[in-house]
Amino acid sequence: MSKAKTLFITGVSSGFGRALAQVALSRGYCVVGTVRNAAAKAEFESLHAENAFAYELDVTHFAAIDAVIADVESQVGPIDVLVNNAGYGHEGVMEESSLEEMRRKFDVNVFGAVAMIKALLPFMRQRRHGHIINITSMGGFITMPGISYYCGSKFALEGISDTLSKELAPFNIHVTAVAPGSFRTDWAGRSMVRSERSIADYDALFDPIRQAREEKSGKQLGDPLKAASAMLVVIESSNPPAHLLLGSDALGLVRQKIESLSAEIDCWETLTRSTDG
Repeated sequence: MSKAKTLFITGVSSGFGRALAQVALSRGYCVVGTVRNAAAKAEFESLHAENAFAYELDVTHFAAIDAVIADVESQVGPIDVLVNNAGYGHEGVMEESSLEEMRRKFDVNVFGAVAMIKALLPFMRQRRHGHIINITSMGGFITMPGISYYCGSKFALEGISDTLSKELAPFNIHVTAVAPGSFRTDWAGRSMVRSERSIADYDALFDPIRQAREEKSGKQLGDPLKAASAMLVVIESSNPPAHLLLGSDALGLVRQKIESLSAEIDCWETLTRSTDG
């Protein structure tokens, strides 16, 4: 690096946000992170005497975001990279899961990320420089029973990211959607919200899925620190990708989905073409 970049990472207390902050700080980056309380703020800032800064912010408190971004820009310095990492998992059969659970899911995983972007874009656009990284998921490409709300939120963020990359290209602002597979984070553990079971018809389909996910939690193939190093490669790239999969499981499953989708499109091509005027 010719100049240490400043990263703003939402959710630096755990998961990918924590791993990325740790690796970035060890390599000389300045890292600003959001935390949920004063104790977490003190703990994060103790990681580095000069380059670690924490702000207490819930990304669903949309009205508070502009002031935080403005304060970072004036007190810490220009933000080079925004990493929208804050989010959580939701597991539950859709018919059993409340609409309120869905609203909360989208508030955090989608609206919170968009609010962060909208607060920072005027600064990046004025500088004609910046990089936005949205942590999505392989669940933004593939689906499986029992995580429809989660997949829906990640599909939404993938679509927003891809569109935004085209809107911001003229301003030298890059957008990358990073889609991890299964990693050893708290996603399937304490960070997972699980809807209560209530409809016996789904037992045979869903109960084994829930049990397997709980048993595999903490034993996943992916290493969060290696994911952090991969993200830093993208951050330092002069031509970063619009989409990046992380993990061999994500690679295999997404390729399978693309092949299946392509075959289905081919199968129904005649009907598809039949609607032209």
